[in-house]
Amino acid sequence: MHLRHLSLTNFRSLTRLDVELPRRAVVLVGQNAQGKTSALEAIYFLAAFTSFQTHADRQIVNFHEAKNPLAVTRLVADYQRGKSKHRLEARLILEPTGANGQRLRKEILLDGVKRHVNDVIGHFNAVIFVPQMSQIIEGGPDERRRYLNLALAQAVPAYARALNEYSQALTQRNALLKALNENGGSGTQLEVWDEALVRFGSQIILWRIQAIQEIERLASRVHHELTRGSEILRLAYEPAYDPLPKPDGQLGLKIDTTIDRSSIELKEIQDGFLARLKQIRGEEIARGVTTIGPHRDDLRFIINKADVGNYGSRGQMRTTLLALKLAEVEWMRERTGEYPVILLDEVMAELDASRRADLLKYVSQDQQVLFTTTDLNPFTTEFTEGAEIWDVKNGVVTPRK
Repeated sequence: MHLRHLSLTNFRSLTRLDVELPRRAVVLVGQNAQGKTSALEAIYFLAAFTSFQTHADRQIVNFHEAKNPLAVTRLVADYQRGKSKHRLEARLILEPTGANGQRLRKEILLDGVKRHVNDVIGHFNAVIFVPQMSQIIEGGPDERRRYLNLALAQAVPAYARALNEYSQALTQRNALLKALNENGGSGTQLEVWDEALVRFGSQIILWRIQAIQEIERLASRVHHELTRGSEILRLAYEPAYDPLPKPDGQLGLKIDTTIDRSSIELKEIQDGFLARLKQIRGEEIARGVTTIGPHRDDLRFIINKADVGNYGSRGQMRTTLLALKLAEVEWMRERTGEYPVILLDEVMAELDASRRADLLKYVSQDQQVLFTTTDLNPFTTEFTEGAEIWDVKNGVVTPRK
């Protein structure tokens, strides 16, 4: 994957950006709040069609532009995937609605043809690492589910659509559960939504099982090297509906227990999920909400049998996150046949000297990587001499000669 050209209009503080990107590393240098992170955010948006900074897309529309009755943010990427060249364009259009309101409309074009966002996610791939991503480890389960969803949507072509269908079925089922709780009625009304939830939810569970197992294999190897063999990293998937039968009388397994779900097949998950929904139907009607399914899954990170989110030091969290992101790069290459564009925001400032050296070692000549930094000192002279240095000030990007 090679991002050849990037054009931005009214994206955050970047009112206009039009740059050619080389295959080698690029380092964006500038003080805080100058637009460095926004440039990385824009590139990642073209891979995931959502921001890692916010859940509200309207916030990425330039503040001054958004004051107009009709505001347009435009992102265009020319890139090469394998031997084929493509153009991907995203338009975020704030248009007037009602008396004084605005609504956001999103348009996606691939090679000049309008496409549904779920059909385009994964055509351009990027992996991003920003300091606030420590929330993946120390935040709530929703942060880890979001991480899984964003990674899987890029690497598994049908994942985004299945997740969207699951979410719609979940919304309808929850509405019906609430109505049954308040007004009464036959629980058999849930059957159509049970079937939809199981059809899409089981596929999501299976994809997550496979992905976590594959990422764990890569992340544990990287983590072993980063810690000089002193720590063992494991990823523990905790599905809200677990298709793996538990021993008789056992409510759950300890978090440091190694669990192998790799042999479970889709039909087995579907049958068990549907049976479990029927079993707890009365309880869910009483609560008015769906209590099991991938919308309540969790993922935990275990070092030497201890949960990093609960007991890890800051250094262990940074090393775990770095190992996870480097593994994600390799996993995406294995899945798609292409290295993703790597986006590293102020990551060098977060690492000690040995970890910086490790990171630069992992960033090979075959990968396109963009760093942001306020200071070039953490980079080796050898690295900066082989990279392109771009100065960023007040939203203006100027390549150094």
